[in-house]
Amino acid sequence: MPLPRLGTRSHRLRTAPTVFLVLAVALALVALCSGGSGGSGQKKTAARGLVVEVSESHCGRGWTRPGPGTQTFDLHNTSDGAAEVYLEDPGTHAVYGEVEGIGPGTTRQLTVRVGKGAYAFMCVPDDADAVTGPTVRVTGGQRGPGAAPVTEHDLIPPALAYQKWVGGGLSTAVRLSADLKNAIDRGDLAAARSAWLPAHLQYERLGAAYDAFGDADGEINGTDAGLADGVHDKDFTGFHRIEYGLWHGESASGLRAPAAALVKALTGLRDSWAQSRMDPAQLGLRAHEILENTVQFELTGRTDYGSGSNLATARANLDGTREVLSRLRPLLTTRYADLPGLDRELTRAGETLDGSRHDGRWTALDRLTRNQRERIDSQLDDLVERLASVATLCDPRRTV
Repeated sequence: MPLPRLGTRSHRLRTAPTVFLVLAVALALVALCSGGSGGSGQKKTAARGLVVEVSESHCGRGWTRPGPGTQTFDLHNTSDGAAEVYLEDPGTHAVYGEVEGIGPGTTRQLTVRVGKGAYAFMCVPDDADAVTGPTVRVTGGQRGPGAAPVTEHDLIPPALAYQKWVGGGLSTAVRLSADLKNAIDRGDLAAARSAWLPAHLQYERLGAAYDAFGDADGEINGTDAGLADGVHDKDFTGFHRIEYGLWHGESASGLRAPAAALVKALTGLRDSWAQSRMDPAQLGLRAHEILENTVQFELTGRTDYGSGSNLATARANLDGTREVLSRLRPLLTTRYADLPGLDRELTRAGETLDGSRHDGRWTALDRLTRNQRERIDSQLDDLVERLASVATLCDPRRTV
């Protein structure tokens, strides 16, 4: 059986959701609970906690002696179906901890720092209405930070704003790609090499929309991964096909058809984009995945076909991440306590990447010193971790 074509950006975005959400929940619990963790990351050897029932009829039963400090709850699902559980303030609905996907008859742990205030467990069965358990009051201590849940309705305005921005970005990508095609058509390969990078970077900035682009993304920005004949395969198309030809001595006549196909694919995507609909629930997840993919594909050089422009692409991906965050900022301002820290680290990473550009040329990965490489890797890795919390905080939660 031939290998699937894994190199397209849209496929990159589909590789992570299930695994990522488990990771993101654990990371977000650190943010929400100030050092607590829950969900599937809990080790089997963890100390036994207070058993709390998860069911439609007795949600939250078992927490009878509340006290301040760090509490570990063994959430035991006695119902016939899977459920997720939130520990919230019943008045404000701020969430202090959550565990997803507790199967029937199973137990999962949640560790939370509780303090003065009211709490209640909300049990959300997969196929039934949410149920809120009894209110429990803690009389002393300081509670960990909470975050109000985000609903799909909350995410519609930022998703529409982002989608409109993408439409303008596609128009620019079409124009810049037409410049690339024109240079190839007239046989000026030096001009084509100069035109290739601006066109490619413009497309790369649209990172959170790739999954909504569908098959068109593979035509526009696919790689040769999984193709039987590699870079010589007829299905190797788009920016990277042209990149390979421009930096490996291919003639202009051999690149005219790929350039025309690229402009056609981009034009078709631009023209159909107004009728497309991005999933608002995925916007926060995509903010994380843009840089996750950058670390996986750009900082490893897996998408370099001769131009040595991976760091330029990483910079464009950073810009794309900022665009998503700018639309999510009204939701994050009141939910993500370390948003200023994220902003600082985004700026810092941008300055580091900009330092790899000299006289209009970007340093290739293999020309970086060890210290330069480690600095870039550590800064991007740190951002990926921070953005995991953004994804979790923007993950829509059922409230009914």
